[in-house]
Amino acid sequence: MFTNTEEIQQCYRKIEEALKGTRRLVVLTHDNPDPDSVSSAVTLSYIVKNRFKVPSVVRYGGIVGRAENRAMIRVLGLRVALLTDKDFKPGVNFAMVDTQPKTGNSSFPKNRKPLIVIDHHPLRKTTRVDFADVRTNYGATATILTEYLMESGLEVPSTLATALSYGISSETQDLGREAGEKDIQAYLALFPLSNKKILAQIEHPRLPRDYFVTLNRALHHSFVYKNAVATTLGEVQNPDFVPFIADFMLRCERISWSLCVGRFKERIVVSIRTTNTKGEAGNFLRRLIGKKGTAGGHGMIAGGQIPCPTMEHEHCTKVEEELIQGFLRKLGYKEAGEMTPLLTTEPIHT
Repeated sequence: MFTNTEEIQQCYRKIEEALKGTRRLVVLTHDNPDPDSVSSAVTLSYIVKNRFKVPSVVRYGGIVGRAENRAMIRVLGLRVALLTDKDFKPGVNFAMVDTQPKTGNSSFPKNRKPLIVIDHHPLRKTTRVDFADVRTNYGATATILTEYLMESGLEVPSTLATALSYGISSETQDLGREAGEKDIQAYLALFPLSNKKILAQIEHPRLPRDYFVTLNRALHHSFVYKNAVATTLGEVQNPDFVPFIADFMLRCERISWSLCVGRFKERIVVSIRTTNTKGEAGNFLRRLIGKKGTAGGHGMIAGGQIPCPTMEHEHCTKVEEELIQGFLRKLGYKEAGEMTPLLTTEPIHT
């Protein structure tokens, strides 16, 4: 079953202690939040408001990009909004979910310390916090928050159950990627309480035209070498397209590693995906990017960014080419030959 009840109650006691003197709690997701991050944030906010009687709101930096993510917030009526200067008033403290300070994917100021961090990514040495619950053996942060919700003594609204179940399923690709027994148990507990019609609306939203434009560009700018595929998207209107394409290209036959890069607002966005359960994608990408930028992730998925203030085409192209060559070298292809276009007019023999 779930984590021991006493362990969760002990966590609650630590959270209550951390919240002393807090007039308002801002629960912050990572920038460009995904369903795992959003569902975790709204659940923690619900618990803080109703169990600890502390006013709480959910905020994010960046944008909510993918159609599924926007649909989730819209159809469930989730109250999330952009982080602004007004959120830094005296007496306001912060919690972070599905991210940690100084990871490069959050708008949380580097000179501040959050009260609470709940995450399933590896604990950073730089994370300073009053209370941290970091479980790297969980496939989704939403699984941790599901346990908190089930042990809270509060009513479990269908809205939260639907959000959490989608957060778990999307993060683990329907329990097929990095999902453990805890994730499966949480999903099975949530599913009967979820609104199935709303889940269908979230999973199958109407897609904007730029989705197809980007997909077309990705297909024509993807190159294959043995078991690896690399995609360059150029400038994108939506940074969420980068991890989406990395996931999409991994479905190609015989491919076990996928790298995708795109340019968005003075930075190069990077995503890596692998089918290798022991791939340690997070460490792989951190080594690949090095001191050029920041990166994070876990076993099979990772994301990062490299600052590029001028965004000059030649400079960005050089950085992207270096990333691709480094990607192949770290996969063991030290004498890698020329990559082959994914799309070819020649017959493909299988």
